[in-house]
Amino acid sequence: MTTNLNRTFAAVQAASRELALLNDDTINQILNAVADAAIAKAPFILAENEKDLARMGPNDPKYDRLKLTEERLKGIAADTRNVATLPSPLGKILKETVRPNGMKLTKISVPFGVIGIIYEARPNVSFDVFSLCLKSGNACILKGGSDADCSNRAIISVIHEVLGSFNINPHIVELLPADREATAALLNAVGYVDLIIPRGSSNLINFVRNNAKIPVIETGAGICHTYFDEFGEVKKGADIIHNAKTRRVSVCNALDCVIVHEKRLVDLPKLCEKLKDSHVIIYADPQAYQALEGHYPAELLQSATNESFGTEFLDYKMAVKTVRSFEDALGHIQENSSKHSECIVTENKERAALFIKIVDAACVYTNVSTAFTDGAQFGLGAEIGISTQKLHARGPMGLEEITSYKWVIEGDGQTRW
Repeated sequence: MTTNLNRTFAAVQAASRELALLNDDTINQILNAVADAAIAKAPFILAENEKDLARMGPNDPKYDRLKLTEERLKGIAADTRNVATLPSPLGKILKETVRPNGMKLTKISVPFGVIGIIYEARPNVSFDVFSLCLKSGNACILKGGSDADCSNRAIISVIHEVLGSFNINPHIVELLPADREATAALLNAVGYVDLIIPRGSSNLINFVRNNAKIPVIETGAGICHTYFDEFGEVKKGADIIHNAKTRRVSVCNALDCVIVHEKRLVDLPKLCEKLKDSHVIIYADPQAYQALEGHYPAELLQSATNESFGTEFLDYKMAVKTVRSFEDALGHIQENSSKHSECIVTENKERAALFIKIVDAACVYTNVSTAFTDGAQFGLGAEIGISTQKLHARGPMGLEEITSYKWVIEGDGQTRW
């Protein structure tokens, strides 16, 4: 099987060179055609998605990520069209200078070449990755999980059909078998693949980081906090907490822990009021438990343990931590954060400015729901992932983050001795 996969890798690498010959107008036409096909082929895609859903229990936290609907396909198509409207990230002059000897140096943006994406039960990633990679001149190799294999194969077949109508090499996007051997081969595809981006659980990300022989950009787990400061406004805080927790519990920007200043414990029932409707289970520390007892459904209120903090729930579950000071809140975030998205709710501008300055995360919010950590919401079109590391890219990764650069040197016979 490894030999066959190497042939696939070589074919994708060869196809990546053909991408350099496509102009931006053609790329945009392809993207719009893929968006149209996502809608036109919705019955086929959804039927294949149902096969995947049938193998997963509805209570599985990954079920919502796996599920496609007509509305979600319309959203995916809209994101694809948005990418087509964005300016090309390629060929940008990042720096230009002429040296004393007359030699001209130009630093310009270029594709990575071939990008490998490893992801779990998220079939929307197949569309998102293709659109961003095509727009940025990259070929892509997709390695989805077995949970979403029928969905992913349906999506790639639709994309290949569109590419065929444009006489474009279909190897610019390939979907590998959904088994571990294919994962191992991709992580070891030195000389064929330029970059690996894992999207999924912390276990997946750790496995890729520990086993890849190719450069990796981590799109880490989202353990997200919202700190309700002693100067916070209750209605604003309640709306932010409700939205961040319940909009979509299975996504990485969902709220996992509310930190509340002890002076505002009296307001905790109001802050959590709307969570009742979604049957959110709250794991509260002793002070928070006492403040909520009698005001929050007993069957949904539990005592927190050490494991309640620093956990990405991906479910209708949330922890509450009481702190004595702003400094204690910062300490709790530093100890438990995955450096994804962190929020403060406060009307004190100095306190907000300190939070922004001190908190180490890819996205730091003041009085805004963490649900906005998303490439489309940031105006990037779709996103290829949310990087929680600091090298090369951080936060939602759009077109610019999946390009590199090269130096072009022009002269007239200069030599160096």
